[in-house]
Amino acid sequence: MTNYTGSIYEPGGRDACQTPPTALDPLLPYLPPDSILWEPASGEGYLANRLRINNYEVISTDILTGQNFFDYEPKSWDYLITNPPFSIKHQWLERCYQLGKPFALLLPLSDLGLKGAQVHFKRYGVELIIFDKRINFKMPNLGWGNEEKQSNAHFATAWFTWGLGVRQQITF
Repeated sequence: MTNYTGSIYEPGGRDACQTPPTALDPLLPYLPPDSILWEPASGEGYLANRLRINNYEVISTDILTGQNFFDYEPKSWDYLITNPPFSIKHQWLERCYQLGKPFALLLPLSDLGLKGAQVHFKRYGVELIIFDKRINFKMPNLGWGNEEKQSNAHFATAWFTWGLGVRQQITF
């Protein structure tokens, strides 16, 4: 069974993977309590809802609700937190740096070795928060991973951050 269907910009498309709210756990200590957080790829809202439960003000947008990340920016926000669409993740990374505000993007750890990302890391810097296990994403056509495997991802991920004040380049 394939994970890819249709356009990357439609429900069930190849980029319609959803991130479990627990993926925020290692990031929460670095988010100041009175912050306005922008989640620009909110999809089904798992991350945005978890942030709200933790008493953050959240601006939740998505291309599916008419806000294309490359054309839209909320009037007021402090931090951008999201799992960007996989197929255009480096374009998202570039735009995040251009916006000039702190961000955290959930990306494959292997992006450290990719030139498209390294160009930005060298120019602006990056701090990583690396997970001790793989994340169990909700995949199009497959749902959440089975409980025995605990994960359906074939790759390790990390929060790639800039401006959050993590204070070290790599946090495990």
